[in-house]
Amino acid sequence: MNRRAFLKSILSISAGAGLCGFSSFAGAQEITRPVEEKDLKDYLHRMANFDTPQPGDIILKDKDLKLLKSSLSRLRRVQRTVGFGNFCVLDFDDTLKFGRNYSSIGSFSKQEQEFLDKTFHFDAHNYGFFGEKPVEKLTTTISRKDLVKVPRTGNFLYRGDPYNKYLKIRKELGNNVYLTSGVRGVAKQFILFLAKAEANGGNLSLASRSLAPPGYSYHGVGDFDVGEKGLGAANFSALFAETGTCIKLREYGYLQLRYPENNLLGVRFEPWHIKV
Repeated sequence: MNRRAFLKSILSISAGAGLCGFSSFAGAQEITRPVEEKDLKDYLHRMANFDTPQPGDIILKDKDLKLLKSSLSRLRRVQRTVGFGNFCVLDFDDTLKFGRNYSSIGSFSKQEQEFLDKTFHFDAHNYGFFGEKPVEKLTTTISRKDLVKVPRTGNFLYRGDPYNKYLKIRKELGNNVYLTSGVRGVAKQFILFLAKAEANGGNLSLASRSLAPPGYSYHGVGDFDVGEKGLGAANFSALFAETGTCIKLREYGYLQLRYPENNLLGVRFEPWHIKV
């Protein structure tokens, strides 16, 4: 997205100020005032404070928030049943099937299915997320024959370029670097995105600033995350950029970042994200 198109896009964020839920947002009016430099400054401020609620954020309330919580709870029960690694590559239809077949999970209600469908198909530009959508179908499947399970990580990578790139990184950087997140199907991205929103009072816009909405994650088509052993959760923070691992990744040319600093995509800086 070029700068001018981007500035026009960010005007639409403030059009949704104070709205709660998808149905309310559908009635928002587009802002047609001239684009100003202040709009860019406001955007950069919002991204510098990505984990803080901002004016214009889309926040679910009442019925929609209850559906978020019940859907997320059921998704988590599926994840516990099939295992965390297997859930990463479980497709949406099979996720629903597990709900129907296991009383410990329970069937996804019609309302929950409609909520998940609406969340997937909602235009993430309305959140302030301007990335592309590489996974266009809610029911997209991931073939196990196309995957390699990476030992001692609980994660899968696609055969071919993604797996080969990871092997090269390990060969050149050594055992101090490891895979923190590999292939993610739609169901897994739902859990990550909805969990972030739930932890922040149903704020979908805030969630989108650090986690791609379902369908918008490149983990579904090949990208992966790496970290430095011993760093723990800080591998998913700006601190990773200061590590020896990240410095070497940059030196060897592996940091072709999907989300660099001060990007115009509405996503925080992700130095751990390896673009394939």
